[in-house]
Amino acid sequence: MIRALALFYVMVLLVWGNVFAQEDGFGLGVIVGEPTGICSKLWTSGRTAVDGAVAWSFEGESSVHLHADFLYHDFNHVTAERGELMLYYGIGGRVKFEDDSKAGIRFPAGIDYLFPEAPFDFFFEIAPVLDLAPSTKLEFNAALGFRYFFGKSRY
Repeated sequence: MIRALALFYVMVLLVWGNVFAQEDGFGLGVIVGEPTGICSKLWTSGRTAVDGAVAWSFEGESSVHLHADFLYHDFNHVTAERGELMLYYGIGGRVKFEDDSKAGIRFPAGIDYLFPEAPFDFFFEIAPVLDLAPSTKLEFNAALGFRYFFGKSRY
């Protein structure tokens, strides 16, 4: 059952990528850490975006990890000579498929760098996760990642 659900979500991510690949501001890449897998980001405005991942979690029981977040980006607190450097924070959800599968709320925060002349970004994020089911527990995710953007790298 869990394998079937994981395969379904991977297929959804691949289809989602193909649907948005023609849109400006859609990126697809890799996230490494806790969790490790495929990540994506879709800019919804000049300061907001939706991101997500289909990944593998190594914490506790190794398992499939899915998350999606709504992010707000702040361009005023850090600067770069070239490209764009921004802080971001948001809220989202996570599902982790284990023997006792977990569902919770994520509170991601991080720093993202958009390259000036290439459609790539590089990011680091940390995300406290408040699991609500099957029991309440606080966990943390932290990862590095990069994405390739189809079209413009930002809305």
